[in-house]
Amino acid sequence: MLARKIKWLMAICALMIGVHVVNLFTNGSLYQYGIHPRQLDSLWGIVAAPFLHGDIGHLLSNLVGFIIFSALLFVHSLKRYLWSSVFIIVLTGLLVWLFARNALHIGASGWIFGLWSLCIATAWYDRKFINIVIGLLVVFLYGGMLFGVLPGDPRVSFESHFFGAIAGVVCAFFQAKLFNNKM
Repeated sequence: MLARKIKWLMAICALMIGVHVVNLFTNGSLYQYGIHPRQLDSLWGIVAAPFLHGDIGHLLSNLVGFIIFSALLFVHSLKRYLWSSVFIIVLTGLLVWLFARNALHIGASGWIFGLWSLCIATAWYDRKFINIVIGLLVVFLYGGMLFGVLPGDPRVSFESHFFGAIAGVVCAFFQAKLFNNKM
């Protein structure tokens, strides 16, 4: 089962890298599929934006966080991980589309902040020992990510970070209440 989870993780990472390479060779033509808040023709950006990155540094930093938090969540089933990822991507993207400032919003950081807060909130809502250990580990090692939800660099979508963190908490709540941890 772990091998299947790793294959999924590698496939998602390969997709992010592949999209970035295509975007490079097409002179950024894929940026049109990012999120442009409150523009109807940008609704596709809700699911496309996490796979678009501004440059190789942006991509690599997102891949590191994505791999770490995904691996921590693999203590649960692959189905639960995939459901959580889709939930976080859609809710984060929708909130960015509705409420973010007028700017192009791209990158997997909203998804990553969602996975980050999901690791922490799952410890609160589903108080199994392994979830508490993971939650404490994430708070101790990556607690500084909390500052990423605050406005700073205008080139960085703090809104994606903020709404991603909210989406992760909401996801943990729904998992605990609706699925009774059967995923």
